[in-house]
Amino acid sequence: MTGKVLVVGASGVVGSAALDAFLADGHEVVALSRRLPEIESKRPFQHLAVDLRDSAACRDSLGAFRGEITHVAFAALYEMPGLVAGWSDDEQMQINLAMLRNCLEPLIGTGSSLQHVSVMQGTKAYGFHLHPMPIPARERAPRDPHPNFYWLQEDWLHDAAVSSGFHYTILRPQMVVGGAYNAAMNVPPVLGAYAAICKEEGQPFGFPGGPSWVWEAADARLVADVLVWAADSPAARNQHFNVTNGDVFEWRNLWPAIADALGTEPGPDQPLCLGTWLPTKADAWDRVVKKRGLREVPLPELLGESHFCADLVFAHGATQPPPPAFISTIKLRQAGFTQFVDTEDTYRYWLGKLIERNIIPRG
Repeated sequence: MTGKVLVVGASGVVGSAALDAFLADGHEVVALSRRLPEIESKRPFQHLAVDLRDSAACRDSLGAFRGEITHVAFAALYEMPGLVAGWSDDEQMQINLAMLRNCLEPLIGTGSSLQHVSVMQGTKAYGFHLHPMPIPARERAPRDPHPNFYWLQEDWLHDAAVSSGFHYTILRPQMVVGGAYNAAMNVPPVLGAYAAICKEEGQPFGFPGGPSWVWEAADARLVADVLVWAADSPAARNQHFNVTNGDVFEWRNLWPAIADALGTEPGPDQPLCLGTWLPTKADAWDRVVKKRGLREVPLPELLGESHFCADLVFAHGATQPPPPAFISTIKLRQAGFTQFVDTEDTYRYWLGKLIERNIIPRG
C-alpha cells in the first residue's frame, strides 16, 4: 500500500494502536486527536489537534490534505457521561454522525485522493445492550432494528463511497482492550486504579462483579492489524467484519493473571459498583500517585467513562449471568486475516504498558 494514512481518534484505545501499526508497516501517517497520542513507535508522524464536532475547524485543518490522504482509519467516538444511557440518546447519535461527516467531507470532492475508509462499530450492532444476541452473531444477519449511530454513520459512509469512488470496511470488535486512559471503554486503567486503591486502603483485590459470565475480547493491537490489512485488501472492500482475539474467558479465571500483572494478590469476591465507588476515592488515588511517584493523572482523567464499562462487563448487580454475547469471526478468517491473541496475554501486556508508562503502579 502506498499513500498517506489519516488515523482519526489517534489518542484513543484503537486509534493509538492503529497509529503504531501503520507506522510499523512503513506508512506515512497523519494522526488526528485533541490530545497528542502516546505510542511505542519512534517514527515521525504529523499530528492535528482538531475537535471533530467543529465542522469549520475540520475544513480548515483537513481541506489541505484532500489530494494527499489516501486511507482513513476512523476510530473517534463521542460518549455521554455515564456511558450506557447515552447509547440510546439521539443527541449522541447525531454527534457521532457529524464527527464522521466533518472528517470526511473535506477529503472528498474534486481532487480527492481518498481510496479507503475503515470505521468502527461493535456488538451494539447486534443489539447486545438491548436484548439477547443470536449466538454467534454474524455479519450477514439483517440489521438489528434499533436506533444507533452505527447505522447513521454506515448509511452516510455508503452513500459517500458510492458518489466519491472510495471503498470502506466496517469492523465490529468485541470489548477492545488497550493502553489508552481517559477513554470511554477501556478496562485496564480501571483495574490499575482499583488495585492501587485497594492496597492503599488495606482491602483485598477481589473481583467486584456479579455472576460468572463467559466473554470475548479484542486486543487493540489485533484490531489495529485488521485496520492495516483492510486498508489494502480487495477482500475487505465494502465489507463488515467481527473481530475477537479468538478465545473466550471468564473473569474469575482471568483474575489471578490480572493480579499477577499488577503485582498484587487476588482476594475473595468483593461485589462493588466501580461506577460509584471509584469516584469517591480521588484522595486515595492522589496519595498513591504521590507515594509511588506516578504521573500526575487525576482519577477522573485516568478513568474517563471506563469504570461504567467495567461494571457492565463484570455483570455488576446481576442476579444471573447476562445472555451470552459471542460473535463469529469466520468471515474475517475466510477473507485472509488469521491472526489471534491469548486474552490473558492481552491483559498482561496492556497492564504492563500502563505500569511502564508510570500511569498505574505495580505492587
